[in-house]
Amino acid sequence: MSSSGPQLHNVFVYGGFQEPDVFNILLDRTPEIVSATLPGFQRFRLKGRLYPCIVPSEKGEVHGKILMGLTSDELENLDAVEGSEYERVTVGVVRNDNSEKLPVKTYMWINKDDHDMCGEWDFEEWKRLHMNKFIESFKKIMEWKKNPNGKGRDDFSHVLREDLSDESTPSS
Repeated sequence: MSSSGPQLHNVFVYGGFQEPDVFNILLDRTPEIVSATLPGFQRFRLKGRLYPCIVPSEKGEVHGKILMGLTSDELENLDAVEGSEYERVTVGVVRNDNSEKLPVKTYMWINKDDHDMCGEWDFEEWKRLHMNKFIESFKKIMEWKKNPNGKGRDDFSHVLREDLSDESTPSS
C-alpha cells in the first residue's frame, strides 16, 4: 500500500452530525460510521442553539459516532461549519463494538466557562424537537458555503439558533 495516497481522518461527532441526513448534506456521501464513547468529556446543551458542545470533565463520558475515513477537504468543511467557537483536537475514544481505543479528531468548545452551557444535551430529544429545523438551517449554511459572497460561519450562525419561545426545557 502506497503512503502517497490521500490522508484520511476519523472524526468523533456527538451532536447533530450523528444523524445521517445531516452528515450527508455536509459530505454528500455516507462514510463508515462506528458508535463510540469519549471518556473525560461532558456534553452540554447551549441555550438558544440547535447544537451541543463538549468540554473536558474528569468523570464524564460522551456517547457519539465516529465518521471514518474523511478526506482532508471534508475535514476542512467540518472546520468551516464548526466555526471559531470550537477547537479541533485529537482525543482517544473507545469503539462500542470491540472496545478498541482509537485516536480521532473532535470539536471541543473553547469557552469552558460559557454561561450558555446548561444541562446534558439529549440526542433523542434533539431528533424529536429540533432535527427538522437543524437540517433545513444546515442546508442553507451549505448553500451559503458554496456561494459565500464573503460570508463566514459567524455571518450565518444565527440560523442554527432555537426559537426560544419553543424552548421545551426551563432555563437554569
